[in-house]
Amino acid sequence: MSRLPKFVRRATREEEGITGLETAIILIAFVVVATIFAFVVLSTGLFSAERGKEAVYSGLQKTRGSLELRGSLVANTDGTTVQDLVFDVGNAAGGEPVNLDPLATSNKMVVDYRDADTNDADIAWTVDWIVGDADDSLEAGELAEITVDVTAETLGANAPFILEVKPPLGGTMVISRTTPPGLDTVVDLH
Repeated sequence: MSRLPKFVRRATREEEGITGLETAIILIAFVVVATIFAFVVLSTGLFSAERGKEAVYSGLQKTRGSLELRGSLVANTDGTTVQDLVFDVGNAAGGEPVNLDPLATSNKMVVDYRDADTNDADIAWTVDWIVGDADDSLEAGELAEITVDVTAETLGANAPFILEVKPPLGGTMVISRTTPPGLDTVVDLH
């Protein structure tokens, strides 16, 4: 019997080891840290996924509003210089409507002209509807003829030039051609 009280005294005096309460506190701390870390990782993932989605939708909006050249570019000349350039445009497949009102002050299409000697931004142009309804928006299934006045540009024979058609939304349509060595009254620039 004398051994038992000795053992109890010795066990209460030595304070080595970890009690169950201390183990529970450490375990809870690990769980809390892991939860916070998981929340940060998930929040970052959701944020970057949202940014990726915005980038995709922005890209789709740009491509949906694009114009498409339908047919050839025709140059009307006086025999020595080009007076105007005429081309047909349609809406790209699945594209959003494009405002083709040349008199609009905002949200309008802009046509730029460039050659070796000239860089003319927002050059004058007109529109004639080949297939369309009564509004100024180029929608799916519609076709418009754009006439660009280049009389001030003195575009002559055998001269390369670029037209940039910039709709309010969507990509720029670039038309790059070279006039032939001899100019007839009407020239198809393919």
